[in-house]
Amino acid sequence: MLKRISLGARGIERRLIFVDDQDRKDFLARFAQILEETQTQCYSWTLIPNHFHLLVRTGQTPLSVVMRRLMTGYAVSCNHRHRRVGHLFQNRYKSVVCEENTYLLELIRYIHLNPLRARLISDINALDVYPWAGHSTLMGNCKNPLIPVQPTTQNPTRKTQNSPLAPCPAVSLAEKTVDDVLRRFGETIEEARINYRNFVEKGIALGRRPELQGGGLIRSIGGRKTAFIELKRGNVEKSDQRILGSGNFVSMTLEQSDKILEKKYLPKRPIEELIEIVAEKLNLKPELICSGSRQKQYSDARYLISWLAVEKTGHAAADVARHLGIRHVNVLRSVAKGRIKKDMVE
Repeated sequence: MLKRISLGARGIERRLIFVDDQDRKDFLARFAQILEETQTQCYSWTLIPNHFHLLVRTGQTPLSVVMRRLMTGYAVSCNHRHRRVGHLFQNRYKSVVCEENTYLLELIRYIHLNPLRARLISDINALDVYPWAGHSTLMGNCKNPLIPVQPTTQNPTRKTQNSPLAPCPAVSLAEKTVDDVLRRFGETIEEARINYRNFVEKGIALGRRPELQGGGLIRSIGGRKTAFIELKRGNVEKSDQRILGSGNFVSMTLEQSDKILEKKYLPKRPIEELIEIVAEKLNLKPELICSGSRQKQYSDARYLISWLAVEKTGHAAADVARHLGIRHVNVLRSVAKGRIKKDMVE
């Protein structure tokens, strides 16, 4: 299920997680590569010295996988660079699923105003060129750091200030995401940026936004708990602190989550059995599938087994890698390729 999720993580004991600009560049470069590889979109982001805040749209890759790669990889790099040991982040990241129609633009604005609320900068003019938040990228004042170093397309379309915001080939998913946001504010880049900046500037006076801090229905009625209490008993909707949206959206999200959990905890087919199934379907020998052979039929078999094991039966990528004799980091790519070839075994 594609979801937009507001999430963030703090340094342990509220300590710094970004000591200098090199740390920030390393974090963003790592994040850019992961976003492209997992086809996850990031609509807004801010780096504060002791925490980060993101708004992402998940793709086929689970958010837990994206965040584990990002936070673990950055923590190892940061510890090595600053000659420190131990945990860098305080517990697990915190995430909130948001209802797009109601809250997407509000969250983009809220997250991009974080540096101003944290008093890292003085005003909207400074935010326009602040390199450690996505606002300056949307304004076209800073190069987008979420574009991977090696873009997937080698023929980008150059845009001028009056270029239409119509669908066009993008260098990367990150550029497409910028267009997705700006398209909500105008038909040309120039018009969209003017309207977007006015929208952000109006948010400064709104402060910390209590309606973005409650849960479920409390959020949908403006964060006023007294209004929630005053509602007629028969009209009370479902609410949940992990979900940002109306009662109907909360109920739908919880129902989908229950189905996912039910599937996750069903008895798993052993990976060995999955290997046997795929081997029989493709008329291959199981031991050759796990031999590391690069012949197409054996590679296809490993893709299918990875997809069946991770997505259909809930096995950990590390277990799949161990059984197939491949690297852990290659399992997710194999899952994606197996999803494309799934007709071979269905």
